[in-house]
Amino acid sequence: MACFNKMKIKILLFISAFLTWMFLNWLVGSEHLILGVLVGLLVSFMTADLFENKPKIFRRPWRYLWIIYYIPLFAWECLKANLDGAYRVFHPDLPIKPGIVRVKTSLKSDTALTFLANSLTLKPGTMTVDIDKERGFLYIHWVDVKTKDPQEATEIIVARFERILKRIFE
Repeated sequence: MACFNKMKIKILLFISAFLTWMFLNWLVGSEHLILGVLVGLLVSFMTADLFENKPKIFRRPWRYLWIIYYIPLFAWECLKANLDGAYRVFHPDLPIKPGIVRVKTSLKSDTALTFLANSLTLKPGTMTVDIDKERGFLYIHWVDVKTKDPQEATEIIVARFERILKRIFE
C-alpha cells in the first residue's frame, strides 16, 4: 500500500513539474517536450520523499490556491530583492552590513522548512545557513542586517512566507 501511495505522489509531482516546465518554456517543440519529460521525471523522483510522510496533503484543494498565491508573492519579493541588490552594487559607497541573524519559525514539517529555507536562499541578499529544527530557528546570512533581534528579523525576513507555507504544508 505504501508503495502505491509513493507512486501516486511521484506521478503527481511529475505532472506538476512537466506542466511547469512547459509553461516556463512556452514552446512546444519536440526537444522541449522530451527535455520536459526528463526534467519532470528527475524532479519527481528526487522530491517524492519530501511528501511521503503526508500523502493526504494533495487531497485538500484549498492548498493549491495558497500555492497559486505564493508564487506571485515570491516573485514580487524576489524582484524587490534584485532591485535592492542592484542598488547596492551600483551605489558608490556599497552600502552593506552583512551578518548572520537568527530567526524563529513555527513550521514543523521538513517540507515546509525546506520550502522556506530555499525561498529565502533564492532571494538575493539572504541565504539560509542552518536550520535548528528542534528549537525552531533558522540562521540566515543577511547582506544588510537591519536588526539583530530575532523577533524583528523574523518579521522582516520570514513572516510573509511562513504564514502561507504553514497553510500549504501543515
